[in-house]
Amino acid sequence: MTEQDIFERLRSILVETFDIAPDRITPQARLYEDLDIDSIDAVDLIVQLKPLVGRRLQPEAFKAVRTLQDVVDALQGLLQPAPGDAADRARSSTAER
Repeated sequence: MTEQDIFERLRSILVETFDIAPDRITPQARLYEDLDIDSIDAVDLIVQLKPLVGRRLQPEAFKAVRTLQDVVDALQGLLQPAPGDAADRARSSTAER
């Protein structure tokens, strides 16, 4: 999933769930100051983003998030395979053959 895909999904959620005008949704938009997303809304947003990464999202991963670009970056980081992941092991065993 590309950065643009993540941003578009995020935009959809913000428009549909929080009734935010699409023109206010930019990568630089600050969640609290520009989009009026409070802590309860942020939890709702995390819940809606869960299907994007296919696993439970820890709120701690989003504590430093301030802008929509920060959200996109955090999600991209979660989409990267963790070291020692099955996919990594499969790639290394294939490379060894």
